[in-house]
Amino acid sequence: MVRFRAPALVVPCFLAAAAGCAKRATGFQTRLFRSPDGQVASYTLFVPHGYDPDRPAPVILFLHGAGEAGTDGEKPTQTGLGPAVRAREATFPFLAVFPQVSDRLPASHGSWRPGQPDAERALAILDKVCREYRADPNRVYLTGVSVGGTGVWQVAAAHPDRWAAIVPVCGYGPVANAAALKDLPCWCFHGADDGNVPVERSREMVSALRRAGGNPRYTEYPGVGHNSWEKAYETDELYEWLLAQARK
Repeated sequence: MVRFRAPALVVPCFLAAAAGCAKRATGFQTRLFRSPDGQVASYTLFVPHGYDPDRPAPVILFLHGAGEAGTDGEKPTQTGLGPAVRAREATFPFLAVFPQVSDRLPASHGSWRPGQPDAERALAILDKVCREYRADPNRVYLTGVSVGGTGVWQVAAAHPDRWAAIVPVCGYGPVANAAALKDLPCWCFHGADDGNVPVERSREMVSALRRAGGNPRYTEYPGVGHNSWEKAYETDELYEWLLAQARK
């Protein structure tokens, strides 16, 4: 099993500061994003405690579910990926980006769809983070839960070349667009007893990918309902698998 250990600092902090390389803040940070039309939205960024500007860092974009909609910028970190990051915070090696949909109702009706303002803003926030930090352009990953899991399928199908891998959790997949995703590494999760998004939705999408020539991984949890994200993001192997995926 790969252990995520923060790299040791070779240069003492006071020497780095003296050289004009002041250490950047790490951990969870709530930030503001201003769109070209002047609209402002809050989001959260996690910066690894071992972040090294001389070494490219992998990046995860997380799309939340309807229940985490709002304007505080922090709620998306409370369900799904965020708690898993906190449990591994000292050694978690990914930059993690948590955008937020402002309205719960639109979120439940597809705000993460490509071309919608929330989806486009999420991609713009990701691009901003990648400009401001030493991000590895070949190791950018997309994951999400519930309507965010649906968003993962849809955004990935629209922009398959942006991602090194995707991790949709309990979402609806665009079966008709499976061919666009067949070459993209994918690990899908779903609870067999999901009462919100029937497990058949993930089964159908995984089957469509395989028929198209893809080789997705699929984990289905017997006896688990809609909150399959808890088990999914608790899986240490998931992060090891992500780190092994790189865009060619």
